[in-house]
Amino acid sequence: MEELDLFIDNQKNDVVIAGSDEAGRGPLAGPVVAACVVLPDDFPIHVLNDSKKLSSDERSEAEKIIKEKAVAWAVAVVDERKIDEINILNASLLAMKESYLKIRDRVRIDILMVDGNRKPDVDINVMAVVKGDSKIPQIMAASILAKTERDRIMDDYDKIWPWYGFRHHKGYPTKEHLEMIKKYGPSPIARKTFHAKALDPIAGQSRDPGLF
Repeated sequence: MEELDLFIDNQKNDVVIAGSDEAGRGPLAGPVVAACVVLPDDFPIHVLNDSKKLSSDERSEAEKIIKEKAVAWAVAVVDERKIDEINILNASLLAMKESYLKIRDRVRIDILMVDGNRKPDVDINVMAVVKGDSKIPQIMAASILAKTERDRIMDDYDKIWPWYGFRHHKGYPTKEHLEMIKKYGPSPIARKTFHAKALDPIAGQSRDPGLF
């Protein structure tokens, strides 16, 4: 594939690649989190995969290795209020941009590769790679850091509002979560712009809230 060929050529030409990905586009509650990662040439890529394909224990172990061995890494969080203000797509791109900005001045980066088909507005060349979180090591690493960080945030929210069950569903529109919303109302970390279609069977039938 074209993007993979370019990735391989860049590696051979000593081009420094950063990878970025987000976690939390689909939930009804909580933030979207993105990470940006630059890996060394000798990184043990066998520990990497699309974060969704790893178990919680595997993600935690990979996270430790990434943070220990990465040339640079950062995470950025965009909360539910900002998501409601600018929409989830723009919030995801903003989180990617902010994670990149956190490491931009600490390490040379020649190209930013991001998962998906949309690009954040940054000051270097960006390549969007569909399913990049299962193809590009730097994006895989970013996917893992974003997912583990967001899971921790949702676990902390579960301690504050345990009746919503955030520890189990992480804010995604599961049956349990929808039942708790109907029983207790939207949580204090609800994405208000998501709730009408998630809870109204007529309004929501044309669009899966998990794909917002």
